[in-house]
Amino acid sequence: MTYVPRLKTKYKEEVAPKLREKFAYKTPMQTPKLLKISVNQGVGAATQDKKLVDVAVDEMSRITGQRAVATKAKKSVSNFKLREEMPIGARVTLRGARMYEFLDRLISVALPRVRDFKGVNNKSFDGRGNYTMGVTEQIIFPEINIDKINKVTGMDITFVTSAETDAEAFELLKELGIPFKK
Repeated sequence: MTYVPRLKTKYKEEVAPKLREKFAYKTPMQTPKLLKISVNQGVGAATQDKKLVDVAVDEMSRITGQRAVATKAKKSVSNFKLREEMPIGARVTLRGARMYEFLDRLISVALPRVRDFKGVNNKSFDGRGNYTMGVTEQIIFPEINIDKINKVTGMDITFVTSAETDAEAFELLKELGIPFKK
């Protein structure tokens, strides 16, 4: 028997039928689903210290459970001392079981560890059914050892859905358990 993530089972058994009922889809294939989660971290100080990108890639690989890749600058900007093809960040795209596992850990472990947490902003939808949230500190994830951190950095997490509208995506993410502000 193969392992199926808890949130994937919840989606199939609870979330999808609720969405079909609420939005009255003609076929089950119209039901919105989570396609991928993209995690991105920009390292602004990487122009002075090249090792910061390696640290960011290592941290992001630990957090997501998948190898991160360094992102490179597309253009040179002399004011920022930035050259073309210089590594300036890290990113990971999660799909399938790893995506559901990361979302489960984010909802149940990491977000409750945020200081003064009142819920995530519900206005960060892009108009096409995708949602982006920012995390200000990487230390909210239990995979990161606080003693070995020399710089606290944040990251952007983008949830890409197959929803046509923001209302459908909001309902999907709310039913999956993301704690939006009231």
